[in-house]
Amino acid sequence: MLSQKARYGLRALVELARADGAQVTSGELALRADAPRKFLEAILLELTRNKVVISRRGKFGGYVLARPAAEVSFAEVIRIIDGPLALAPCVSRLSFRKCDDCPDLATCALREALLRARDATSDVLEGYSLADAAITEGAEVFATGI
Repeated sequence: MLSQKARYGLRALVELARADGAQVTSGELALRADAPRKFLEAILLELTRNKVVISRRGKFGGYVLARPAAEVSFAEVIRIIDGPLALAPCVSRLSFRKCDDCPDLATCALREALLRARDATSDVLEGYSLADAAITEGAEVFATGI
């Protein structure tokens, strides 16, 4: 399940994509993303550390995307904020490990379904960028929470 933290982060990033390179303050992003400012600032710090956004300090500071919105996928953002997309560690591409309660990966009755779910989820989220969200009609609903 997508965390509220990831929702706020995605909403803020969609608003930065809509700003088309203009700096946006954390206060303005919090309003546009309908997110608590202090919580959003912590999320933006994490996104800055992972080179998704650039922060500029000072009176005229704010945030901008570190690269074009079309190059930032929802999957990347969700992985930064929430971790792997996979429902179980045994099907994760980036954080693979055997499940603690699984005696054998080859005979696991759940693994095939989980692999398919991971692949389908990854295909959709890797193929959907901030630019896609910024220009779609549904992005307005997503960004405002209506």
